[in-house]
Amino acid sequence: MNNSFIRFLLVGVLNTLVGLSSIYVFLNVFELNYWWSTFLGNGVGAVCSYFLNRSFTFRSDVSVRASFWKFILVILVCYAFSYWLGLHVSSVFLSIFDRADTKIVENLAVLISTGVYTVSNYFGHRLFTFRQKVNEAVVE
Repeated sequence: MNNSFIRFLLVGVLNTLVGLSSIYVFLNVFELNYWWSTFLGNGVGAVCSYFLNRSFTFRSDVSVRASFWKFILVILVCYAFSYWLGLHVSSVFLSIFDRADTKIVENLAVLISTGVYTVSNYFGHRLFTFRQKVNEAVVE
């Protein structure tokens, strides 16, 4: 593992605490549906994530103007893919055990999706959002 991935995981711990807590509050306290809960919760985590990943994780000098739209694009693509996949995987998995209760499926889907989202986000941001030219890359 390289240093930027370790820094990404550290930032991710903070984002996970904020985002995942928000998702579960939206889902279980406010009783919003799965898609609104996961979208809003990830949005809350994304706000601090952008600035922490830009300055701490990737130590990027790419301008906010050039990187913010890429950050949003990566977040949205990873969100759609991860949370769709997690919902389907948990639904299939729980149907095997005859536990297809909607709340159980959705809560398990959030956990599965969070892992997929984290890995896909890292690679999206490293290779697209905060990518630096090879000759200008920070040596890790």
